[in-house]
Amino acid sequence: MTQDISISASDPDWSREAVRRFWDPAGKLLRAVRRYQAARAQGGVISRWISRYWALNHLFWSVVTQCEIHLNTQIGGGLRLTHPTGIIIHPDAKIGVNCMIFHQVTLAGAVELGGHVDVGAGAKLIGPLKVGDHAVIGANAVVTRDVPAGTTVAGIPARVVSGVGA
Repeated sequence: MTQDISISASDPDWSREAVRRFWDPAGKLLRAVRRYQAARAQGGVISRWISRYWALNHLFWSVVTQCEIHLNTQIGGGLRLTHPTGIIIHPDAKIGVNCMIFHQVTLAGAVELGGHVDVGAGAKLIGPLKVGDHAVIGANAVVTRDVPAGTTVAGIPARVVSGVGA
């Protein structure tokens, strides 16, 4: 997995989250989270009912994808769930803009992803920890320490394989 540094780590690319076709579980799951959060932020009786609709919608797509992404998780714009199966994200996790998370990834505890972080399939990030901007987490890596910006880590336990400190 190579990292395209032309993708911004600070300005969200909302087109990455767009629902592209009728059967797009990742897009529809993220849309449910976004609209639930927007309705809750608006407040009021009608917004409460709208947020309940989006909570049910989120439940449906969570079952379809077998993902556990809490409705109040802080997610920056432009998140891509390439294969949204079996992803588990702790409610205390924070995801930066334009990140990409593959299937079977776990963000356990207070994990903070910077902007444009790619997390490979099956990776486990066990917090508290921070991952810097433009970092790449290799497939099946087990990350238990902070990851500097612009580096690639892989292995069990994860070690820097390219970038700063390689």
